[in-house]
Amino acid sequence: MIQTKRWNLQHDQVNNEQAIQEAAHLLMDGSLVAFPTETVYGLGADATNETAVHKIFQAKGRPQDNPLIAHVATKRQLRALVTEMPPFVEDLIDNFSPGPITYVLPSNGSCAYNVTAGLSTVAVRIPHHSVALQLLKACDRPIAAPSANISGKPSPTTADHVWEDFEGKIAGILDGGPTGVGMESTVIDCTKEQPIILRPGGVTKEAIERVVGFPVDNAQDIQPSTPASPGMKYKHYSPDVPLWLVNGSSEDIQSIIESEQRQGKRVGVMARDDILSRISADQKVPLGQDMTHVATQLYDALRSFKKARVDLIICETFPEVGIGQAVMNRLRKAASLYR
Repeated sequence: MIQTKRWNLQHDQVNNEQAIQEAAHLLMDGSLVAFPTETVYGLGADATNETAVHKIFQAKGRPQDNPLIAHVATKRQLRALVTEMPPFVEDLIDNFSPGPITYVLPSNGSCAYNVTAGLSTVAVRIPHHSVALQLLKACDRPIAAPSANISGKPSPTTADHVWEDFEGKIAGILDGGPTGVGMESTVIDCTKEQPIILRPGGVTKEAIERVVGFPVDNAQDIQPSTPASPGMKYKHYSPDVPLWLVNGSSEDIQSIIESEQRQGKRVGVMARDDILSRISADQKVPLGQDMTHVATQLYDALRSFKKARVDLIICETFPEVGIGQAVMNRLRKAASLYR
């Protein structure tokens, strides 16, 4: 066990700058520090330090062949990690970065071997969060930062989530409040003539297509033996109890709840507000009404269900349009049953 320092960032610019500098020094010394981005909290390590990066895999219990995303503060720093950038990447960066989008590009070897899981490519993004950007600028080097959660569990959207998983295991947590998007970045393979979406996220397929001017393939269902992006091979986002996805009406969901309750199970439900208002269950967690709110609330909702309270979680399915593609991608990876 180590002492985990938690910096609560407020509107006091002087204290915030001191916290950023302390966190940056810890990272540059090879320690792990969690910090907020606009998507989820990241568990950061110096991406050029193989030993430091190895600590991420140890702390998370993450498989060694699951590559990490390198975070940088500027387009110049992004260029410094890759050998080439196709013209469409320039257009995507100009439109979406800083923001919730990650580019998989040919690596020039600047990042440590274990960041790329030994691949010839590196995943890089510029986050759109003031704390993350200040930290990256203070470090002046790429920071590898997967989601700051135990591998396979729901991603963290608050510092409390990170504290729950890593207190006593990492050097520090920069508490910048709840994240905005609440869903990991879109990951795009940019090594071919046309981009391929490896993981749907905060930047939608439709938005990408408007910028590049042609249809973009979505490879979210590919399960390669050697994943080019985080989230492609292993089960993720799972809550403490089994999660069932139900494609049906509130009446269908209620029927399943009552059937499971007759077998002595306590059943939790998470759904949009209008669906939830028509359902009776042992625990109900609202996800809001519009899909933007659903995406923001999803991981916090999954974390709110505990074994002591329920034996089973039921969640409705959502239209796979816009951010709904990312929401359903995460739910399928978290679910043990689809009905």
